[in-house]
Amino acid sequence: MVRAGLTAERVTIAGADLADEVGLDQITMSQVARRLGVKDASLYTHVRGLEDLRGRIALLAADEKTIRIAEATAGRSGRDALVAFANAWREYAHRHPGRYMATQTPIQIDPELAANAPGPRRAAELTYGMLRGYGLAEPDLTDAVRLLRSTFHGFVALEAAGGFAHQRSPQQSWVRALDALHALLEHWPPSREGDSS
Repeated sequence: MVRAGLTAERVTIAGADLADEVGLDQITMSQVARRLGVKDASLYTHVRGLEDLRGRIALLAADEKTIRIAEATAGRSGRDALVAFANAWREYAHRHPGRYMATQTPIQIDPELAANAPGPRRAAELTYGMLRGYGLAEPDLTDAVRLLRSTFHGFVALEAAGGFAHQRSPQQSWVRALDALHALLEHWPPSREGDSS
């Protein structure tokens, strides 16, 4: 018998909480079932399996992270928007490491769930919108989005792994990295389309 009140959303949140505690790649359906106080089989009424659960966690996390970024950047532009965006991204990664990894890991997500999920679409809109404030247009917009994602994710991943052992604090380097990104975005180099180098 399925426990009263058990839903796909509750299973997803329990899985996301567990991922934050033990790591996304360490969660199992049995652990999630124990957390919810149900038999393993009860979960399969709501999610198809571990990969489906991970996909749902990724969509939940994308939505949560996007909401935080939207709130942080509302009414801001230029450097203020960039810094608010980046700080919200980093803070989410610090507070929810398992959820965050789900947004950065290739996961097979149910196409119907993905099509109805606002988080990923809204994240792209926020990112492209912020960068248009720097006067960028395609193909530079896409290149700049990839640069920001690489910088933000690279920094928080190295930070989480203890990769910054130098006496200078990671926070000081983070601030300078954002200064450098702002300067680059304001003076974005002209496109060299067709140049294969």
